[in-house]
Amino acid sequence: MTALRDRLTVPVLAFGGILMAVMQTVVVPLLPGLPRLTGAPASTVSWMVTATLLSGAVLTPVLGRAGDMYGKRRVLLMALALMTVGSLLCALTSDIGVLIAARALQGAAAAVVPLSISILRDELPPAKTGSAVALMSSTVGIGAALGLPLAALVVQYADWHAMFWATTALGAFGLALAWWAVRESPVREPGRFDTLGALGLAAGLVCLLLGVSQGGTWGWTSPGIVGLFVGCVLILALWCRQQLRAERPLVDLKLAARPRVALPHITALLTGFAFYGNSLVTAQLVQAPEATGYGLGLSIVATGLCLLPGGVTMLLLSPVSARISAARGPRVTLALGTAVIAFGYLLRIMDSRDLWMIIVGATVCATGTTLAYSALPTLILRAVPAGQTASANGVNVLMRTIGQAVCSAAVAAVLVHHTSLVGGAPVPTLHGYLLAFVMAGTVALVACAAALSIPGDPASRGTRRSRGRTGARRDEALEGA
Repeated sequence: MTALRDRLTVPVLAFGGILMAVMQTVVVPLLPGLPRLTGAPASTVSWMVTATLLSGAVLTPVLGRAGDMYGKRRVLLMALALMTVGSLLCALTSDIGVLIAARALQGAAAAVVPLSISILRDELPPAKTGSAVALMSSTVGIGAALGLPLAALVVQYADWHAMFWATTALGAFGLALAWWAVRESPVREPGRFDTLGALGLAAGLVCLLLGVSQGGTWGWTSPGIVGLFVGCVLILALWCRQQLRAERPLVDLKLAARPRVALPHITALLTGFAFYGNSLVTAQLVQAPEATGYGLGLSIVATGLCLLPGGVTMLLLSPVSARISAARGPRVTLALGTAVIAFGYLLRIMDSRDLWMIIVGATVCATGTTLAYSALPTLILRAVPAGQTASANGVNVLMRTIGQAVCSAAVAAVLVHHTSLVGGAPVPTLHGYLLAFVMAGTVALVACAAALSIPGDPASRGTRRSRGRTGARRDEALEGA
């Protein structure tokens, strides 16, 4: 029985990562109909996405640090439980206030991936860690690609509460599997939890992400948005000062400032921007009315199916990305992945009218995302001590989230300024979509340059020279040094 549990650890953790991405995605097909279903205005309904974004961004580094200190399995189970409870509350109510609060609870699931990656490092032999981490990183794209069409099917053919009942059952199943199959990691960093640091980071991130996500609605020069950004700068400046003075900081800024840690974080932010533009723009473009001359007028179900090949590709290519990292190093894999994303956007710029080319371009972007996302946690694992892996990967995931939020705002700003009237309603022009592709592709190229600037891993050369257990231990010693 113990051997079976050990063999199932990786698939169970990967299932949890897919669930997390599904939970974030399933509400998207509901958004157009929720004002009618809940009696709330569209501006309030949009908080069902914003609440999850904010809570996920705040809780990911906090829960990562808690996992390093109090046990990664314990905190992982708590995150899965909060996700499941949030889904259950959504299934039981139509009150918009309760729905928004429940979606905020589901944001805790964003910590599942960094916690799982840290568990894999602690529990697996070095020879198996690379492929397992690559699979875990790919679950974000896999879950998003699966969640959208499945949720759209449920919304189209059943009561919308049925979707949340289904995700509640899946969440409970995933929680039970994790409780049974995942062992507690013995690697911990004891000390007192930095509560003041957690509150300061939460306040700064809320100001930042609220300003980015609501800037288009409130107006970028409105007093509220300007006040949020000013507050963000002041709060995070004070937070950095407090972190540098704390005995056990929430985020080790001195470690994070090292090039081998800071550059992967910067690349994660840029890659998150480039990755999100693919699904965001594709979903809008293929649903545009045919009267625009470029739109295909597809339903949300058909739109999800267009993105599905990208999710399947991410699943199939995760072992390949691990092999590239083992042979050439994760820095090369990251640079290659961001370059492939840029090439995918080049294909989108060349042809965004034919459905098959749209699918090909989106799938190429997903391929690059697989390579990049699989390499990022490996770079972090090699650059930080074992006792800080969950918190460091939590910060890396946070940077991806910020990149996605900035991408959403930037794409919206571009499309709003490039519209034409179709049937009396303003609709983005094809030129606007192409500009969005140019912007995302350029960011991908900047991410590629940042990846190439990451200092080489001194341990990787030793790994290639020696595949035995003794060599692996020597590499770990070098990495710690």
